[in-house]
Amino acid sequence: MPDFPVALLTLSDSRSKEGGQDLSGDVLREMVESIGGNILEAKIISDDSEAISTQLKSWADSGSVALILTTGGTGVGPRDNTPEATLKVVERTVPGIVEHMRRQTYGSTPNAILSRQVAGIRAKCLIINLPGSPKGVTECMESISHLIPHALDMIYFEDTSH
Repeated sequence: MPDFPVALLTLSDSRSKEGGQDLSGDVLREMVESIGGNILEAKIISDDSEAISTQLKSWADSGSVALILTTGGTGVGPRDNTPEATLKVVERTVPGIVEHMRRQTYGSTPNAILSRQVAGIRAKCLIINLPGSPKGVTECMESISHLIPHALDMIYFEDTSH
């Protein structure tokens, strides 16, 4: 599989307003590059549902991004809007991805069961929500990184010979 184009979206009211280091985004960037991802764009925006949906649509509909990974906004707090915003955008869900992440991370992080992550497809783009903590990003990406190239072969590169 060739390198694949990726966009990273960090959802954080405080980081989008105050700046500062995006620790989860930094971890995510490193992990994506280690599996062959070519990061075309990375943004930090607020936890506003409409802003999230708009950004996801823009990247997915461009045709130039195979994978969008979000970090943040997947918990049960009042400003955790990422799952709903993602569900507005995707055309088909891929629930097994998030079920697997929760199952794999529950042993070391029991609160993982409260995560409301979503994974789905829009156009030829796979979108996956990840938690907002560096530990959560690491654990979740470790559990699914081996699946991403195969999924993108079928979704983005349209190679169904596997």
